Amino acid sequence: MLRFLLSVTAFLLSCCVSGLPACWADKTPGLIGGIGLTHLTVYEQRPAPDGLNSGSPHIHAVTDEAYYVLSGTGRAELHDIEHGFRVVDLKPGDYLQFPPCTLHRIISTGGLVILAVMGNAGLAERGDARIYCGKAVDGDPHEYDRLWGLAKAKGLEGALERRDAAVRAYIKLLDLWKTDRSAYFAELHRFTKVHLQAMQKVVPKLSEAVNRGPLAWAKLFEGRLELLPQGKPLPDAAICEQGNEIAYGMCGVLRQVTALKALNPQQNCIN
Repeated sequence: MLRFLLSVTAFLLSCCVSGLPACWADKTPGLIGGIGLTHLTVYEQRPAPDGLNSGSPHIHAVTDEAYYVLSGTGRAELHDIEHGFRVVDLKPGDYLQFPPCTLHRIISTGGLVILAVMGNAGLAERGDARIYCGKAVDGDPHEYDRLWGLAKAKGLEGALERRDAAVRAYIKLLDLWKTDRSAYFAELHRFTKVHLQAMQKVVPKLSEAVNRGPLAWAKLFEGRLELLPQGKPLPDAAICEQGNEIAYGMCGVLRQVTALKALNPQQNCIN
C-alpha cells in the first residue's frame, strides 16, 4: 500500500511540475526583472583636473541607468543630443534615471553613495560603455584601450589616472557648451556615433545577455499569469551576501550584486 501511495504521489508531482513553464523550474535568471545592481561610492580620493570629486564621463548605447542616493550629496551632469547639457542636484532619497545615449558624469560634493540600477542585465558594466576622452583618443584605438585598461592594471590609482585623462578632454566639451553650441552638439553627436558603431559589432553578445536576463524574466512572469489561480512561484529565495570584493569602475568604487545563491532550506530556522 505504501509503495502504491508513493507511486501516486510521484505521478501527481510530475504532473504539477510538467504544467509549469520551463523557466519556473530553472534557477532565477539573475536579479528581479533582469536588472543590474551596484553599490557605488563616487571617487573622492583626489579631485579631477577641474577640481571636482567625480567619476569619468561616459555613455551607454542601449542601456538605461538610474541612481538612487543612499547618502551624501552631489550632482549628475547629463548631455544628450536633444537637450544639450543639464545638471541635476542629488541628495539622500533622490532617484534619477536616464536613457542610453546620454553622456553623464557623477560628482560628489560630500560622501556621495548611490545604488546604481542598470537595465539589460547590467550591460553598462559589461561592455556597453565608452568613456569620453576626446576626438584624438577616439581616433587612436590603442591609446583608448590603454586608458580603458588602467583600472585593471593599476587598481585605484589607474582608475583615477583614467578619470583624469577623461576629465581633461571633458573640460573642453563643457567649454564648447559655453562658447559654441553648434560645435558642442557636433562633438556630442560624433562621440555618440563612435560608441553606437562599436556596439553594433557586438550585437550577438549583447542580445545573449538580454535573452538570459530581462527576456527570461518576462517569460517567467508570463508563465505565472497563465497559471493563475494555481501554481507556486519558483525558483527559491536567493541572496547575494556582501563581501570584500570591490571594483574600480567609471564612476567610483563598486560593489556589484552578482552571485546570487539559493537560501539553505534550514537557514536561520527558529525551532
